[in-house]
Amino acid sequence: MRIAVVQHDIAWEDRAANHARLADHVARAAAAGGQLVLLSETFSTGFSMTEGIGEPEGGSSAQWLTAQAQQHGVWVGGSCAEVAADDPRPYNSFVLAGPDGTVHRYRKLHPFTHAGEHERFRAGSAPVTVQVGDLRVSLFVCYDLRFADDFWALAPDTDVYLVPANWPAARRLHWQTLLQARAIENQAYVVGCNRVGTAGDGTEHVGDSRIVSPLGELLATAAGGETILLADVDPAEVARVRARFPFQADRR
Repeated sequence: MRIAVVQHDIAWEDRAANHARLADHVARAAAAGGQLVLLSETFSTGFSMTEGIGEPEGGSSAQWLTAQAQQHGVWVGGSCAEVAADDPRPYNSFVLAGPDGTVHRYRKLHPFTHAGEHERFRAGSAPVTVQVGDLRVSLFVCYDLRFADDFWALAPDTDVYLVPANWPAARRLHWQTLLQARAIENQAYVVGCNRVGTAGDGTEHVGDSRIVSPLGELLATAAGGETILLADVDPAEVARVRARFPFQADRR
């Protein structure tokens, strides 16, 4: 399957503007052969913690993802702030929409307490793995990348990890290193999509999106501008790597 990573800027707290401008990016990614298109964390608002930033679960951002997936006949995913009925605080929800109207939802397990995310967002409670064609795809969001145990637990049933992010430029080395580490230690593809540009709170982002092979090789990378990354991923390659180097059996 060909995966397309859309590295993009985000209009601060403006869903309509982001939906409009990202529609062209998704169209170009699909035209380039992307069968799964990954957008950033909080693609429709930026990483805003303004009170009331959440939208209803299945709101405009999820509807937009579903419409894009159906229009182009591809999978499309990214995270957005969604409010469930029992609490006004939103989840940071990774919504993955399929071309047949299917919608899968992962709620970010680890709020970023260093920035106060835990005060404005609820934590999710369970990991999510989705069957996408022949691929077993596990969903994470940004800060989750620091928690290796969660990735390890899903490794036996995962071919590809998807990680949309708003990772700041100040810690770009951590982002780059951790993406490769998660791929190497779990012998699976890792796909990281990070935003570019300056957020409304002044945080700088420089992208560094990448697609990493099960051996930790960089299949596609980007630096600081808006662009689309493409790489073909194959579950058979995951199986070959794990058969040649059966490291996971040695975990205790």
